[in-house]
Amino acid sequence: MPSVSKKGQAMPQSPIRKLVPFAENAKKKGAKIIHLNIGQPDIKTPQIALDAVKNNTLSVLEYSRTEGSESFREKVAGYYAKNAIHVAANDIIVTTGGSEALSFAMGSIADTDDEIIIPEPFYANYNGFATACGIKVVPVVSKIEDNFALPPIEDFEQLITPRTKAILICNPGNPTGYLYSKEEIQKLARIVKKHDLYLIADEVYREFTYDDREHYSILQEEGLDEHAIIIDSVSKRYSMCGARIGFLVSKNKELIATALKFGQARLSPPTYAQIASEAALETPQSYFDEVKTEYVARRNLLIAELEKIEGVKVARPQGAFYCIAELPIQDADDFAQWLLEDFRVNDETVMVAPAAGFYATDGLGKNQIRIAYVLDQDSLKRAVFILGEALKSYIG
Repeated sequence: MPSVSKKGQAMPQSPIRKLVPFAENAKKKGAKIIHLNIGQPDIKTPQIALDAVKNNTLSVLEYSRTEGSESFREKVAGYYAKNAIHVAANDIIVTTGGSEALSFAMGSIADTDDEIIIPEPFYANYNGFATACGIKVVPVVSKIEDNFALPPIEDFEQLITPRTKAILICNPGNPTGYLYSKEEIQKLARIVKKHDLYLIADEVYREFTYDDREHYSILQEEGLDEHAIIIDSVSKRYSMCGARIGFLVSKNKELIATALKFGQARLSPPTYAQIASEAALETPQSYFDEVKTEYVARRNLLIAELEKIEGVKVARPQGAFYCIAELPIQDADDFAQWLLEDFRVNDETVMVAPAAGFYATDGLGKNQIRIAYVLDQDSLKRAVFILGEALKSYIG
């Protein structure tokens, strides 16, 4: 029988999606599942984006330009300007989701066996994209005791080798919800300039910052133009995950020209989704104000309820809509599967994402879970109650 590739064998499973078969089986048996496992917002997509697709007059659904339509990129540049990020349309490549932007970035900056340093825990698919590109992820540990703040810059410096090509961060963070400060970004800026590296920032949660804190982009930092690469997406910003529209943004002309060749190989980003996304850029600020108010209320409720459970330690998110909770158990993977297979409260259970899959260092995060607070407050409160009851039963 033919064998699959070593690269394919090395591809990690999604810690978010690998439990889906157990969830589907539970549903077939009549269980109601409250999903805390995936960052799919329940916030309504702006009507202006939906109407743009519904009311368009296209007679031929053509390929778009490889880098995305010019009018769309011009408007995206205008969006960035409103956020104190000054780029031109030709500094932007429209991609099929932020995922493709990450893949293009990694393929453009690194060769097989090159290294990228990433603070862990990190978005699990960074591992997948790196594996697909033949790149080695070098983790630097951030700790729940420090609320997952940037590790000491000396920890990064010790890991830099001749094969190191970049440092990659998510800001605000998935899965931690941590928001890097201006001072932390400046520390990273100094080290990438010192060692002539790229600094890649996944900034897809830019709008979602709390406690009067402001997002500071790597492209707001002076002197970083040749080093900075932004990964972005409309998915979470406008609750348009299914549109699959993202952006690769950099002022480094050679990097953009190289990434464009990867884009040409896949032809073009989806046309209808660009139409929807271009219209979404007209969404009023009031939309984001309301969404942020709702997420702050959800976060506050979630943290308060989790802290009532004996033995649970929880980090306080400052952005995005995720948090990491440390549970008084040994194996969160086993616990998450047990929740779906064996535990019910009035035919209800919860689905969580075991956090070990968000770490690259073996053994870390085994007793942690990631929770996405993308549900209404009543559902969140009910979910945490079930989680608390489940822990009593599981430990017992």
